[in-house]
Formats: sequence, structure tokens, C-alpha cells
Amino acid sequence: MQKKKLNCWEHHNCGRESGGMHAHDLGICPAAAEKKLDGVHDGTNAGRSCWVMAGTFCKGEVQGSFAQKYKTCEICDFYKTVKQEEFPRFTLSAVLMRKLSG
Repeated sequence: MQKKKLNCWEHHNCGRESGGMHAHDLGICPAAAEKKLDGVHDGTNAGRSCWVMAGTFCKGEVQGSFAQKYKTCEICDFYKTVKQEEFPRFTLSAVLMRKLSG
């Protein structure tokens, strides 16, 4: 049986998804709302490609743009998990960024 692939908000239990415990006070996370990346790595919206999203909430604070946060994302356990689960079909960040701008 295949293990369920988690979205970032499920993995980190941040509660910023629609209807989540912190959506009202912290707002809905951009990764949970971004429909252009829905289905990438079998995630909901950008739930399995959050590292390309500006404004995600990690380590207790709102993160900046992709360029500002990517080094932190590279060492994130969730990013590493997705990369491992999706190998060899992991979608590169440059491809994801093009989907966002298109």
C-alpha cells in the first residue's frame, strides 16, 4: 500500500490551510491557495511545491520571495522528503516558477 503524500501544511501542522486552526488569525498560506501548482508532486494547490511560493509561514515567521528563502527550503525536512518521494520525477524549481508566471 502506498503511503499518503502529505502537503506542507499537513507535514508541518501549521493550520494555515483553508479551514485550518490558524487560517483566521494568520491567514491562509499562499501554498494552500495557489491553484496553478495543483497536482504537482500529487499535492493540493502548491502543497508539495511550497518552496517556490513567497509568503509561506516557516519556523514561526512569514518568508519572503523564492530567492530570499530557497537556501532555507533546501535544508527543510519537508522539501527533502518531497524530493526523495518524487525521484526521479521531481519537478525543478525553475519549471514550477514558469507555471506560476504563466
